[in-house]
Amino acid sequence: MPEPLEQDHGTRAVPSGRGGYAQTVGQPGADCAALQSELEGLRAALSSRPVIDIARGILIASTPCTSQQAWDVLVAASQNSNIKLRDIAHQLVESFHGSPLPPATRRVLHTAIRHIRAH
Repeated sequence: MPEPLEQDHGTRAVPSGRGGYAQTVGQPGADCAALQSELEGLRAALSSRPVIDIARGILIASTPCTSQQAWDVLVAASQNSNIKLRDIAHQLVESFHGSPLPPATRRVLHTAIRHIRAH
């Protein structure tokens, strides 16, 4: 039977002597920084979620399309323009309130809508 492993707070697993295996982990400081980064990302995602949902609603009402198709339009527009999805959503919502939609965003949204409708 292999010798049980335990964490040594390095990047490798070591024997634990307790009959089980411990998960391999990185340095404690690096783990904390990674968790902090993940937390910040999750907070940003939560805060941008409402504007993305509103943008989807605008697309559903104006194109018309399904909720999934509206999501696909936003994703395609983001990927094809190298603009973050939340930024495209924000620009679309702002345009609904009277601000001009940036020409680059308008182009990628129109292209994505045509592509989604063709399929």
